[in-house]
Amino acid sequence: MFKWHWQLIKRYIETTSIYRHQQKQISLKPAVKVKGNVLLSYLSSPFQMSEEQLLSYTHTNYWECVQIARTFLDRGYAVDVIDHKNQHFRPNRQYVCCIDIHRNLERLSPLLLPECIKILHITGAHWLFQNQAEYTRLLALQQRRGVALIPRRIAPAIAGIEHADYATILGNRFTMETFRYAGKPLYRIPLSTTIQYPWPKEKDFEACRSRFLWLGSRGLVHKGLDLVLEAFADMPEYHLTVCGPVQKEQDFERAYYRELYQTPNIRTVGWVDVTSSEFQQILKTCIGLVYPSCSEGGGGSIVTCMHAGLIPLISYESSVDVGEFGIIFQHSSIEHIQESVHFISSRPLSELRQRSRAAWEFARTHHTRERFAEEYRKFVTDVLHIP
Repeated sequence: MFKWHWQLIKRYIETTSIYRHQQKQISLKPAVKVKGNVLLSYLSSPFQMSEEQLLSYTHTNYWECVQIARTFLDRGYAVDVIDHKNQHFRPNRQYVCCIDIHRNLERLSPLLLPECIKILHITGAHWLFQNQAEYTRLLALQQRRGVALIPRRIAPAIAGIEHADYATILGNRFTMETFRYAGKPLYRIPLSTTIQYPWPKEKDFEACRSRFLWLGSRGLVHKGLDLVLEAFADMPEYHLTVCGPVQKEQDFERAYYRELYQTPNIRTVGWVDVTSSEFQQILKTCIGLVYPSCSEGGGGSIVTCMHAGLIPLISYESSVDVGEFGIIFQHSSIEHIQESVHFISSRPLSELRQRSRAAWEFARTHHTRERFAEEYRKFVTDVLHIP
């Protein structure tokens, strides 16, 4: 009983600490005379990290958040940073620009000067599309397997795009189309990456032509793991490695226990550090990533795997461009996943190598920290006309 009470106390302390951290305002000053002030409502925690910690963090949003602030600091603007979950902050100075990723833009707009440029930095599909897509997948699973799982990717209703003057989007045309209705100018900023792998010149493409990977984060049904497991369970000649937080979604784990742990051609690794030698070894043994997500703002796991030369087999809603080297599922169905896996696995060795190389080159050209920084600077200069 004592242990149980201590766990509750510990959770309360941790929650309170996180809450207090989220209410902080961080003020950053440029090295030159201040031209004006910018408000960034995104993440506050990255600004408490060292440069080494920031570069090693395994989600792109930490570095990207800091880079947005740097873009304005480099132009001589002071930047006030608040966490997007901070619902108590009230502007105490005049801002030339306000950037928000979720709910603060709607709340803050009436408190900002009319001439303040308001920008919604979009990291996911519109909440109406995302929520419908999640429930559609869960309902299909219920009808297919007779089990009702908990939704884990339900987005709150926000009106940020309605209050924005401009929007920046990390995803591709898919994500942009879910916001097009608002009639606001939309500008694409390419998703960065947390790691770049060297070209796997020693990779044995013949040995790995029938081996595939699923890599994702929370919301396993949202990201299509159920469909991928069912597809590979009926294809014993192909091998699947599963990397993701499976044990954190116990209802999913129970429903797919046989596929996850008792199917010879499926190996469940669980969560894995993408910078680790273990994960890099997995990458060397796989030919492609299978990722039929139902809604994304730019699939980071896809970009990570493309940096390793994996051929992407993905849904349109995953919101990553894959050119002619990858496969976009016509429908995210079990049958089409199976057809796509068979198609890639049966390609000539030279074609597999060519597709892999093209994926690797595309990622290194379009999805890097340098490219993100360059495109965001262009947006600030060419679109916002902020010198």
